[in-house]
Amino acid sequence: MKPFRRRDFIRGLGAVPLCTATGLAEDAPSSVVVDTHLHCFAGQNRRFPYHPRAPYRPSSAATPEHLLQCMDNAGVDFAVVVHPEPYQDDHRYLEHCLKVGQERLKGTCLFFADRPGSVEKMAPLVQRHPGRIIAARVHAYAPDRLPPFGTKELRQLWKTASDLGLAMQLHFEPRYAPGLEPLIREFKDTTVVIDHLGRPMQGTPEEHEVVVRWSRFPNTVMKVSSIPDQNRYPHRDVKPVIRRLTDAFGAERMIYGGGFNAAATGESYRDYRMHVADLLSHLSDADRRKILGGTAAKLYKFNGS
Repeated sequence: MKPFRRRDFIRGLGAVPLCTATGLAEDAPSSVVVDTHLHCFAGQNRRFPYHPRAPYRPSSAATPEHLLQCMDNAGVDFAVVVHPEPYQDDHRYLEHCLKVGQERLKGTCLFFADRPGSVEKMAPLVQRHPGRIIAARVHAYAPDRLPPFGTKELRQLWKTASDLGLAMQLHFEPRYAPGLEPLIREFKDTTVVIDHLGRPMQGTPEEHEVVVRWSRFPNTVMKVSSIPDQNRYPHRDVKPVIRRLTDAFGAERMIYGGGFNAAATGESYRDYRMHVADLLSHLSDADRRKILGGTAAKLYKFNGS
């Protein structure tokens, strides 16, 4: 996926109404809303079993049918199903979700640089679903499940995704950011999506500053998702972090995600988005609209954007 530029967004967005005082014009039909981060699970379903290497196994199902109902009730137009770790590189349930969701859902994929034959499965998956797989995800947060930093194998995974037109989606603790930076530099024409604010509370402010400085790379996009709870360790306020990130990346390179799970309702799903909007209250109405959907719609080509 080619990096996303400010001029591309401005050319493709078009006019949208002003937000309300509470955060955004959530019911305005021309204000597109895109949730770029959610997981679907089949639960204990023999048709879609969890992988033998699954690091966790949710017992409750979070189905695409439930997702679409919540989207309808919460005013979410499009969404990205992020293929979760319990399925590892078995994408059958993701493919089921894409079939159910049709044009409203796209997905990410998960393959492993250090497992023989895994990366080779990426191209057939992408080719089976033209335009529907938008990113390949890399995890670097569990010490026993790190990618092979600095190897030709990790570079080959990155190159394979890039050649297929995918973004690289990074989920990591800040202490592992230096191991990923050389590939961000090398593949400068590949969009890099940074999950969950770069996990600021899973590292020191100094470690997270490395992630903030990635804003100097024009191919990076920051995701406002998995908002940390100030009442939990390390009890740091996330608002200054979000302010720092919006100053660094700008609304044209920020997207939002989250709020859906097995227990979600339309009301709870909408409330999560309103919480994100409140955390972005220092921005203009137009910039909040970009982060809550406009930027992602253009980046991931939803609805022909």
